[in-house]
Amino acid sequence: MEQDSPLRERLIDVGVELVLTEGTAALGLREIARRAGVSHGAPRRHFPTHHALLSAIARRGFADLGGRFAAATATAPSPRGQVRALGCAYVRYALEHRGMFELMFRHDLLDSEAHAGTGQGAGGPETIGQQPPQLRESTIPLFRMLVGLVSRCGATGDAEVVAAALWANLHGVAQLWAWGSLPLVLGPGHAAGVERLVDAALDAHLGPEQG
Repeated sequence: MEQDSPLRERLIDVGVELVLTEGTAALGLREIARRAGVSHGAPRRHFPTHHALLSAIARRGFADLGGRFAAATATAPSPRGQVRALGCAYVRYALEHRGMFELMFRHDLLDSEAHAGTGQGAGGPETIGQQPPQLRESTIPLFRMLVGLVSRCGATGDAEVVAAALWANLHGVAQLWAWGSLPLVLGPGHAAGVERLVDAALDAHLGPEQG
């Protein structure tokens, strides 16, 4: 008889592969089960709701993003350089893994309290009072990392507010670039536009870099 843990991990592995190659629309329970080679009811042994499985898949994305942040900031010579490295890594991740990025920031997964005891979820009827998704546990540490770096940059004002505004700016850059809006308005002469936009965001929220 197959052990629970390997099956659980295989279901997540399949979900990660699906979202990276086919996008969020492919992440149905039945399709994940079919690709994993198990019955359509098997995922319920480990993920009582569709949201629980999607949350587990999205946590893999946050783990990957966190690893990229650590690698990108490891060699940066200053707090500002680390913020820049983090910002570039964030935007690049969004552009390279659009399906996963979209899943990671779905409001219905981030807002775990909204699904506590509602009785309904994306995958059908849910058990009332069951444990909801916990993506906040993945997002908040990454935001705290940004807040810490912003505070070390000596930004004027509340470091949390400045970090939140900078994050919103970077997220907007990622989304608008992915949609083609920014390449359209900037034109073909801005091939390195993403990094320049990250620099502009840092200047706007942290002030110009001091020579």
